[in-house]
Amino acid sequence: MTVSESTALMYELEGTVEENLNRHLAAAQEWMPHEFVPWSEGRNFADLGGEAWDPEQSRVTPIARTALEVNLLTEDNLPSYHREIERAFGRDGAWGTWVHRWTAEEGRHGICIRDYLLVTRAVDPVELERMRMETMQAGYETGDKPLLRVCAYVSFQELATRLSHRNTGRYTQDPLAEKLLTRVSTDENLHMVFYRNLVKAAFEIAPDATMRAITDEVLDFAMPGAVIPSFARKAALIAKAGIYDLRIHHDDVVQPLLRYWKVFDRTGFGEVGETAREELAAFLKTLDTQAARFEERRDAAAARAAARGLPAL
Repeated sequence: MTVSESTALMYELEGTVEENLNRHLAAAQEWMPHEFVPWSEGRNFADLGGEAWDPEQSRVTPIARTALEVNLLTEDNLPSYHREIERAFGRDGAWGTWVHRWTAEEGRHGICIRDYLLVTRAVDPVELERMRMETMQAGYETGDKPLLRVCAYVSFQELATRLSHRNTGRYTQDPLAEKLLTRVSTDENLHMVFYRNLVKAAFEIAPDATMRAITDEVLDFAMPGAVIPSFARKAALIAKAGIYDLRIHHDDVVQPLLRYWKVFDRTGFGEVGETAREELAAFLKTLDTQAARFEERRDAAAARAAARGLPAL
């Protein structure tokens, strides 16, 4: 899709953006980050006297700490994300209004998760700050992806982030953390719905280009937190714990959106769209196979650990 075609598409989608923005504002509920910080427990910094952090102070397991750190550090890179979606969507009209509303809501997520982690002493605050600095200095950039690829990517990414937050909250076995991350995941779901609906509308305007964009993003998908220090190791631990793994990605992120868009039921594609759809179908078979193999290896490792009287992780 050329620059002029992309600009024309933005104008055609303006009404859809405004309609979905209004839906989002109607569905979004006001909530305050401080409502999820346990100040009443007397564990704020004034009472700590500057003591060094000790793992015994954390109310969550090491795996839960890893997941919480990854979730927060992902949110921390917000300045880079804002730059990228503002580049793709612009500052004018409903597009610009959405960019800034989205940024404000995502900023709230980082505030409340960090406050929870620091006040409850769930993680090492010194190491967390070092990782924050390294992550934000690495930044995040999309490589000037065109509009449709950005819309497709954030549809998958917002749903993936929603599940990551929600599953992390459950895994902590801390009622407060679960309540907090449930609230955050609700925001992420509303964001996903906004982007999902834009892609649906784009199918009616430019079906071949939209199909191509979806296929490219499914094939190349990577979470924005990939720039986090030691991300591959942390992601592997999170996957082994069942918080976010290939099966969840295939079954609960990719497939629901493809069904919503009726990707495999649509007619009227040209050669570009049909080729993209065939590539997507082949890739999904591979992804499903990879997910099954990962589950088999994880189950086998858990069985071996149980036989030796050890925890699975």
